[in-house]
Amino acid sequence: MRMAIDLAYIFQMFRAKIAITWTIVFAENCLIALIPLLIGLSIDGLLAGRVSELGWMMAVLCSLCFLAVGRRIYDTRAYGTIRLHLGDELHRRCSSLHVSRRNARIDMSRELVDFLEHEAPQLIAALIQLGVSLTILTYFDMSLGLSSLLVLAGMLMVYACFHRRFYNVNRQLNEQREQQVDVLTRGERLGIFRHLRALRRHEVAISDTEAFVYGGIFLLQVGFIVFNLYQAAGLAGITAGRIFSIASYSWEFVEAALTLPIALQSWSRLSEITRRINSNGDLALG
Repeated sequence: MRMAIDLAYIFQMFRAKIAITWTIVFAENCLIALIPLLIGLSIDGLLAGRVSELGWMMAVLCSLCFLAVGRRIYDTRAYGTIRLHLGDELHRRCSSLHVSRRNARIDMSRELVDFLEHEAPQLIAALIQLGVSLTILTYFDMSLGLSSLLVLAGMLMVYACFHRRFYNVNRQLNEQREQQVDVLTRGERLGIFRHLRALRRHEVAISDTEAFVYGGIFLLQVGFIVFNLYQAAGLAGITAGRIFSIASYSWEFVEAALTLPIALQSWSRLSEITRRINSNGDLALG
């Protein structure tokens, strides 16, 4: 029995290429996560007449540059190869489908690889940043760590309220996309206009849903930032460098948290695409 074409299938077929690029992503983002702490230490060191901390920060930044450039050069070649073989395999499996649906599903399958190349590294970076920020904020003060956990739980609750809607609006968009070649082949101006209008309607629905999720999560983050800065100002023995680190890690926690719903929304979309490209026929709109 052949495997369904999904993320697990891509991992199994191309595990070495993905492992290499994700290992570099992990190392790159671990270094990025250390930068605010190193800047804070450098500030305190320079104020005390030391330059050793500044030297460590420069070494980390140079290493980060080397990793970032190397990964981007490798990624383009590795994921290009994956797209090539995945498209060929899907074409073979969907050869019995009408060309309009086959064309749309091959395009959709590329989104699985796009997720691995773009969204997955962002998700890895976000998880690393969340972990590092949570650890360092907790080290500075337990209440800062507790506020981080509370805002993260609130963010996941906001997304959970919209998951089903994300899936449904993406399903409707993909169903419309599968009709595009047929519509263009018929060449009816009114039919093409109606098709493009339907695409616009579904895309607007997706964008509106993303906007509501983003807005709800961002409001939670505003309260988080305000609380952390107020709490940090009252800590005993606080220094300028520590204030900077707390402010930086609080903001980076916010940025990482805002990345998660984007990745989760992509996951909702990929779930629908995976179901669709592995179907041998049409999917009802129901």
